[in-house]
Amino acid sequence: MAFTGKATYTAGVTLPEIAEDVSDIVGIISPAETSLLDAIGDPLREARSTYHEWLEDSLIPNKDTISDSTITDPDGETSFDVANGSRFRVGDQIQGFESEELMLVTGVSNNTLTVVRGYAGTTAENISNEQVIFILGNAALEGDDKPAARFTNRIRCGNYTQIFTAGVEVSGTNIASSHLGISDEMDYQKSERLRELIRDLENTVINGGQPTANAQGSATVRRSMKGIIQSIDTNVFRPGDSGFPTGTGLDEAKINYVLRQIWENSNGNVDLIVVGGYQKRKINSFLTASRSFGPSDKSYTDMVSVYESDFGVCRIITSRWVPQDAVLLLDSSRVSVLPLAGRSFHFKPLASSGDYECGQLIGEYTLEFKNEAAHGIIRDLAVA
Repeated sequence: MAFTGKATYTAGVTLPEIAEDVSDIVGIISPAETSLLDAIGDPLREARSTYHEWLEDSLIPNKDTISDSTITDPDGETSFDVANGSRFRVGDQIQGFESEELMLVTGVSNNTLTVVRGYAGTTAENISNEQVIFILGNAALEGDDKPAARFTNRIRCGNYTQIFTAGVEVSGTNIASSHLGISDEMDYQKSERLRELIRDLENTVINGGQPTANAQGSATVRRSMKGIIQSIDTNVFRPGDSGFPTGTGLDEAKINYVLRQIWENSNGNVDLIVVGGYQKRKINSFLTASRSFGPSDKSYTDMVSVYESDFGVCRIITSRWVPQDAVLLLDSSRVSVLPLAGRSFHFKPLASSGDYECGQLIGEYTLEFKNEAAHGIIRDLAVA
């Protein structure tokens, strides 16, 4: 070739003698990580129906509340009403919340208790309407007949499966052509759509809801699963609730309060705290004031990955899909994301009616969320 004297920087990419310099790696910036699904792990079984069910049970409660606005002698009243008289038996020792007085139940008539005040040498204290009463245990008489049998009823809970799908279509020319960064356009498209579907699965597991009518689905109603946030009814805490620590900013007092409430009212073992980016930074700040660094330290660390409290050791994970004003506190042993049998994510080739190849990625999943009272959520936290 004759000498031209041109410099490469004046040639651009239009001259045939200058080859394109394009990396063989396709960079993807869209968020696709699934922190919660990774933390929960793969399920041990599959769902066998579009409505997946499980059984839940509970022990007979050992506490109740006084439900009597007619108490006139708070430290001498020997008969008062409670919310659930069936929880009590003659011979029960009971004790009011934050009280040192013991009482002995001598009679139960519907929801009315008759008691001995100041039992076992304790001093009678004031009782009040809506006060919590703890049942310590029953003292049976020697040689007495067996007490009446008591039991709880198991309940069936369930959730519907939801179909996640995406179409893939690539022309014959595209398949035959060489590409930068990929070896097979069809495989690349399948991989990208699968990432999107798994991302959407985690988002739905956290935030999804069911239609209020025809939740089983129909030709016009799309079947969808109920997510974690929609499933928690018992332990929902917001700033301003009675007893909840004051302020709208997340702090250690609020985390500890919710952990204690779950611990006191269930045998749930919260081991997972799931937050968005803003609340994760608030959790990190719990220790900021107590961190110290020496002159030789070259890196600054401000991250909390595990929170240890008297009520459990919790991993802290950040999920983009948790609402920024929320904190989820979960017992991960009671949470599973199950595919319908034979319907985990897969590619289904479809017949082509032209010069292209096509198919769809399909997956059908549901959330198994056992014992919702073993989990908790804080909402309406400050986000700025």
